[in-house]
Amino acid sequence: MPQLKSRKIAILGYRSVGKSSLTIQFVEGQFVDAYDPTIENTFTKMISVNGQDYHLQLVDTAGQDEYSIFPQTYSIDINGYILIYSVTSHKSFEVVKVIHEKLLDMVGNIQVPIMLVGNKKDLHMERVISCEEGKALAESWNAAFMESSAKENQTAVEVFKRTIVEMEKMEGGAPQGRTSCSVM
Repeated sequence: MPQLKSRKIAILGYRSVGKSSLTIQFVEGQFVDAYDPTIENTFTKMISVNGQDYHLQLVDTAGQDEYSIFPQTYSIDINGYILIYSVTSHKSFEVVKVIHEKLLDMVGNIQVPIMLVGNKKDLHMERVISCEEGKALAESWNAAFMESSAKENQTAVEVFKRTIVEMEKMEGGAPQGRTSCSVM
């Protein structure tokens, strides 16, 4: 019987990109439309990936902007990061690049598992960031990439499972996943 593994994931991104919505959709299976801006919340969830059970601790952070100080707590005991932008916001896409830079400054030159997520893909008419742009950014970081819609619960679970796969890959565990773009 494999040992239960504990993993801690920080969810980072600009305000109102859907960090809490995606996290709550994953943890509770529901979409929260109106949500007070997060100060910081921690959620826990048990999940099984590739036959291995994980106890996840998810740190849902307050929205950052390009001037936010990157708190050191976001680099301590964190096993992986989910960086989220909204496909409907150029600003959130620019800010996610700054957050990534600050994250690397904080953790130093070690490889950290990062999952870049373009959220709100259900808002077709408002889309300003293409799937290809998101994918190219993720590739430049050597990170995994997915688009999601917390509202339609299309990929909330997959985002977190994929993040676990990325963490295991860096620890020498799991097989490589594939990056895919799909526009519904």
